[in-house]
Amino acid sequence: MVDDIKPDETLDCRGLSCPMPVLKTKKAIGKMKSGQVLEVLGTDPGTKNDMPSFAKRAGHEYLGAKDDEGFTRFYIKVG
Repeated sequence: MVDDIKPDETLDCRGLSCPMPVLKTKKAIGKMKSGQVLEVLGTDPGTKNDMPSFAKRAGHEYLGAKDDEGFTRFYIKVG
């Protein structure tokens, strides 16, 4: 359940359009340790498809997403 996730880092990508959220996520994950969780805040509807596929391609675990007031929270566990 994503409500129980406590992220190690939060990346605010609200207002950014594809492909910027994925590029910024990739950069942020590169600075993190394996097993840590990144929370990404996004407003671009395309990000809902991009984040799970990016995580899978990059060898990370996509933990899910949660809609919030006007944006979505995405959770990725660094592989």
